[in-house]
Amino acid sequence: MENKIAVYPGSFDPITYGHIDVIERSLKFFEKIIVAVSYNTRKKYLFTLEERVNMVKEVFKDRREIEVDSFRGLLVDYLRKKNVYIVIRGLRAVSDFEYEFQMALINRKLNPEIETIFMMPKEEFFYISSSLVKEIAELKGNLSYFVPEIVEKKLREKFS
Repeated sequence: MENKIAVYPGSFDPITYGHIDVIERSLKFFEKIIVAVSYNTRKKYLFTLEERVNMVKEVFKDRREIEVDSFRGLLVDYLRKKNVYIVIRGLRAVSDFEYEFQMALINRKLNPEIETIFMMPKEEFFYISSSLVKEIAELKGNLSYFVPEIVEKKLREKFS
């Protein structure tokens, strides 16, 4: 099966330079990346699904090889609907690996066609997480190392 498209799913609450790095470097292997912003009823988000999608779209507004979409429900159902069977996941630490490995195996069990590719962000982005970024924003810290200007602006608005 030849497939030059991959899906990079995540909550992106908010998108960080770590996410952006994984997306950019994934384009070395794929002609198109679909950034699929997820909605999970069990998660508490700072930004609405629409706000998260709009931020990601703004970050990649000049990039035709990056499509931004959203989904609710199972990733395997979304992949089937899009006819894409390659998933990209970012890994920062061993704790990420354990969770991501479990999810990759479950997805493969639900649909054996699905392959998951794990990528690590560059070292300078390795420690960045959306949770830490939100905490820094709430405490009025410098966000310029962690998120693009548009995301920083949206975080400042949320915490003002």
